[in-house]
Amino acid sequence: MSDGAKIAICPGTYDPVTFGHIDVIHRVAQIFDRVIVAVVHDPLHKAGTLFEADERVSFLEQALADDANVSIETFGELLVDFARRHDAHTIVKGLRAISDFEYEMEMNQLNRMQRPDIDTLYLMASPQYSFLSSSGVKELAMFDGKIDDLVPERVARRLKEELAR
Repeated sequence: MSDGAKIAICPGTYDPVTFGHIDVIHRVAQIFDRVIVAVVHDPLHKAGTLFEADERVSFLEQALADDANVSIETFGELLVDFARRHDAHTIVKGLRAISDFEYEMEMNQLNRMQRPDIDTLYLMASPQYSFLSSSGVKELAMFDGKIDDLVPERVARRLKEELAR
């Protein structure tokens, strides 16, 4: 049952979490009473993840520890079903560029067909993070590029460890 709190879902693979993700989640936490960061357990549209879901959740927990109204969970169902289960009526997505919008618009239409009572809110990336993607960070790390300003320190360290294998 709902207690009247406005709940938002911030879904993603977060493989790995970047400062861009963290910025969006911090901003969403200022707007909603409760924010659930929903970590996709096994993404279908990606070729697997570098980090297991538990480690991605751990990265997020550490990065968002100061946000009292934010919790992190994994999911492996339709996003709208996850939202409904948590009594959330808003999915929040960060957008960086037009290419993000095209994909997200398609997903929004599919979600609305399933659950018309759940809306999607788009939050534009802060300018300093408008270029930042998890795949870009992984590529930089693979070639020993500088990533310390793009991800939390623990994530940078683990990326270097994983990609050195």
